[in-house]
Amino acid sequence: MMSDSRKGLRKEQVEALELSLQGQRVGVLVHYSGGKNILTFDPAFAALQQRPLLTLTERANPDYLFKPQLRTHRLPPLLSNLLPEGALRERFAQELKVDLFDEFPMLAASGRDLPGALVATPLKGGEIPGWALTGRERVEPVQVDIRETANRFSLAGVQMKFSGVRHDSRFTVGMSIDGTEDHWIIKTSSPIHPHVPENEYTAMKLAQTIDVRIPEIQLVDIDRLDGLKGINLPDEPYAYAIKRFDRGPLGRMHTEDFAQILNLYPNDKYDHANYEVVGRLIYQYGDDPLVDIQQFARRLLANILLANGDAHLKNWSICYPKPNRIRLTLAYDIVSTLAYIPNENGMALRMGGRKEWAALSFDTFERWSTRVGAPWPAIKVHLQDAVMAARTHWPRQLDGLPMIEEHKEVLRNHWRRLPEDFRIEA
Repeated sequence: MMSDSRKGLRKEQVEALELSLQGQRVGVLVHYSGGKNILTFDPAFAALQQRPLLTLTERANPDYLFKPQLRTHRLPPLLSNLLPEGALRERFAQELKVDLFDEFPMLAASGRDLPGALVATPLKGGEIPGWALTGRERVEPVQVDIRETANRFSLAGVQMKFSGVRHDSRFTVGMSIDGTEDHWIIKTSSPIHPHVPENEYTAMKLAQTIDVRIPEIQLVDIDRLDGLKGINLPDEPYAYAIKRFDRGPLGRMHTEDFAQILNLYPNDKYDHANYEVVGRLIYQYGDDPLVDIQQFARRLLANILLANGDAHLKNWSICYPKPNRIRLTLAYDIVSTLAYIPNENGMALRMGGRKEWAALSFDTFERWSTRVGAPWPAIKVHLQDAVMAARTHWPRQLDGLPMIEEHKEVLRNHWRRLPEDFRIEA
């Protein structure tokens, strides 16, 4: 029987997803038929003295797990950032027959194969715990089952890309199987920007030459991909494949990007933060802070040298190789964007107060390292080593890489126009 305190309340159907990390329930996301989404963290998980860190946000906000998060149609940033953007989101929404910003059904459909180790599992009507239903006091929740949706993968980002598994020399897209180490992300060619796979493969290989840590990558003949039936692609020969660092023989590894960490939505990935903020978090909370901040600086320099103006908050992530052990992930999404945006002239975020490539120098990096709190001499030696390696190897290496000649010439001209500290003669 309904208690007196609930009489007269408007009834509203609710669906829910249980959120778990490495098999442990961390919270429940409840979706009300009126469009409200409420994320409540499990009080038992939040009260644990020794528990895995769900998000680095907790370090800056100790109350994070103790307050429900309410949003309309969209999900809280921790979850919203796990879903795709751009053309990939449009395709996802069309398949599910939902609005672009109706994010609950997207998470429900892809919850078993999200980036990282977080899993979202549908709860049946009657299984939603009482502590997850206290967020809307003027509504009487009526629990219902989540409508059946085919399980899909979810990869954050704007480019068309697919989760896939490699078998010998072929890749099957749309598959992700726990227990195998051969998980890949497959990025197909773009109908807007020509020859992106060759561009990204080349940029990543050049970055690797100056000791930027990257996963295994491949340029794949399009006829070696299975599972793309019904997907219209440009008439180009290659796709780009990058091995997933969040999957392996021991299962999934927990990861989060810096939009999640800073509690920002994907559309805020170019605003509200700079590379000092990102660097400070890495240096303050990382388990090998000097090594990771040196790698972060080397990667920043690689983006400058490669004319990548898109290293936004979602293109930097941390991982937890063991519970509560925080490390910078391997590099990903390094592309020479100047080849596609002729008026591109700087970085995605500010560092040392500047972002224009023409205004950046070793002095800029010194201001950045001071604000981060990292020792400049330990950063400077890595930058000098990277510049020397680029000047020594890149001009000849670029000749043998698959980037189309038009893009190569854009990159060579960029090298010649860089400030003296970073200029490369080619």
